[in-house]
Amino acid sequence: MKKNILIVLLFLVTLQISAQQLDGPLKVHPENGRYFTNNSGKAIYLTGSHTWANFQESKTPDEALFDYEAYLKMLKAHNHNFIRQWTWEHSKNASWTSNEVIFSPLPYKTVKKNGKEMYDVSQWNEAYFERLRNRTKEAGDLGIYVSVMLFQGWSQNRLKTPGSDPWEYHPLNPVNNINGVGQSVKNNGFDDEKMGTLHSMNNGDVLAHQEAYVKKVIETVNDLDNVLYEIINEGGTKKWQYHMVNLVKRMEKPMPKQHPVGMTHAVVVNPPMFNDDLWESPADWISPTPEPISWMYKGTDYVQDYKNDPPANTGEKVIILDTDHLGGHWGTYMWAWKSFVRGHNPIFMDSWVPLAGNYDRKQSPGIFYIGGVTKNDADHPDYEPLRENMGQILELANRIDLVNMTPQDQLCSTRFCLANPGEEYVVYLPDGTGTLDLRDANVEFEVEWFFPVLNRTIKGTETLKGGSYKAIVAPFTGASVLYLKKKK
Repeated sequence: MKKNILIVLLFLVTLQISAQQLDGPLKVHPENGRYFTNNSGKAIYLTGSHTWANFQESKTPDEALFDYEAYLKMLKAHNHNFIRQWTWEHSKNASWTSNEVIFSPLPYKTVKKNGKEMYDVSQWNEAYFERLRNRTKEAGDLGIYVSVMLFQGWSQNRLKTPGSDPWEYHPLNPVNNINGVGQSVKNNGFDDEKMGTLHSMNNGDVLAHQEAYVKKVIETVNDLDNVLYEIINEGGTKKWQYHMVNLVKRMEKPMPKQHPVGMTHAVVVNPPMFNDDLWESPADWISPTPEPISWMYKGTDYVQDYKNDPPANTGEKVIILDTDHLGGHWGTYMWAWKSFVRGHNPIFMDSWVPLAGNYDRKQSPGIFYIGGVTKNDADHPDYEPLRENMGQILELANRIDLVNMTPQDQLCSTRFCLANPGEEYVVYLPDGTGTLDLRDANVEFEVEWFFPVLNRTIKGTETLKGGSYKAIVAPFTGASVLYLKKKK
């Protein structure tokens, strides 16, 4: 009996701590625009694993339903505090595979017409929105922020896979709804403003239904503190995305709470999208991609290499840097640390439950397979170290005075340094060695080392005296992180 009471008390304490963390909705920190804050005034660092079926089911007919409770437990066990909540607009087909993949539930009611199941896009499927609210709230109860994805670029046949066109099973395709909506939409595989595709301003009567859906989503989750919005995953023309960002802001303005709105790179779209379009957007947060995009500009090298050498965030926007837009099925702990010290909030597209279907190795070399080994596997050797290090970075971010920390590449020979000069330094050393410029910090620092490979922290037994250049050598072999804090 006493044991049960103790368990209940611990659970209530956990909920109380989570509630304290979610002290009002997020907003861009007025003193350091690289991060969000809430009513607490503290800089809030976001990181976490997201996966494709964490809202709707996304699976082949013989696969099990997604275990959302187990997923949340995994996030908490790894100290993650953010997810993208994946949305799929269609009910069947996936551009990456010729296998049957089903997506459910969808937001519209279904009716029978001439023996065929069709959608009535003038009526909502309330079970969809109940699920949306419940899953978002359940994550929030654990202190996890949820980016509510509104639309999905992959609800079009982006890879042109024969027999796998998602548009054939889209509710806004006129052959699938009783309302005759979608007659003017052009099915192109990716969005094109002039052509008038699904996520463009020239999509005819579809736009009004998209706007109505946005309104319904906002009404469903507006009162929750842990909400952010993402307009679309890898799709949408610039004009359409800008319109939707402004629409969300306009709709939420008279409502009890306002939440951050994000714009992610469309990757393949016409007119072409560039990272500058994200910076110039009305969005509060953005997710860029390495630029130029290699398959669009053959033979080019990256100018903005967010995958291997993330450019320092200037603080003009919060950047939620996502492996999804950098390398697909990919992610390393080295990238997470590099991103953190460059002022980003790194997140991981996680094959916690593998993406449904089998994949054509010839069609997607290096995306799903490398060295003959699938990367679409929760147990891929790169992934668990990444999950663990993301949680360790969050723990460190919560300990330091993050609001006063900025990327200070010039202070370290490795050029990976986040610092409040003279007060605190976080230095990433890819090979365990480097030189740190402490000439303007003539004070003593307490020393702490973190060994990413083993996910282990070691406190230094001696202080480090500033006032000059310092050669840094880790007490172990390989990549390491040095944390210095001014001794009181």
